[in-house]
Amino acid sequence: MNAPALPPSAEERARQIRCVIFDIDGVMTDCKLYLTHDGEEIKAVNVRDGLGIKLLMKNGIEVAVISGRPSVAMQKRLEFLDVKHIWLNTEDKLPAYRKLLDTVGISDAQCAHMGDDVPDLPLFLRVGLALAPGDAHPKAKAAAHWISQARGGDGAIREAVDFILACQGKD
Repeated sequence: MNAPALPPSAEERARQIRCVIFDIDGVMTDCKLYLTHDGEEIKAVNVRDGLGIKLLMKNGIEVAVISGRPSVAMQKRLEFLDVKHIWLNTEDKLPAYRKLLDTVGISDAQCAHMGDDVPDLPLFLRVGLALAPGDAHPKAKAAAHWISQARGGDGAIREAVDFILACQGKD
């Protein structure tokens, strides 16, 4: 009798990835909301994370953002990075995810998602590779296939990108 097959490793999963979805708060940012006296939101991002996003696209990997909160600043940042698939103010992420798969023409196994908290769990259960920053909520970490050493907004995206590209033998 054959032993049951082991689940694929994070490295095996990463080799299949053709699209990476990122959350914003807690992944692209440090999970803090900086507010001016007028109530305007200001967000800090990591330039190396931005370069990581560009590296994915340079290597033929689609990039998408699905976030539960609206953000004019992040919309502009994502447009600057040439991210084409952007859903902001989307608390239920699954409809946007399904539309993305249809638009790009890929399967669940070819998609990765980097998230940091409970709203990301429905996507974690669907994607081929679930990624979490090192400071993610314990439930997100428990569901992730791979966890960054870096914190959200402080290089976690770049570390995840480097991991995926290395597994695929790309720079």
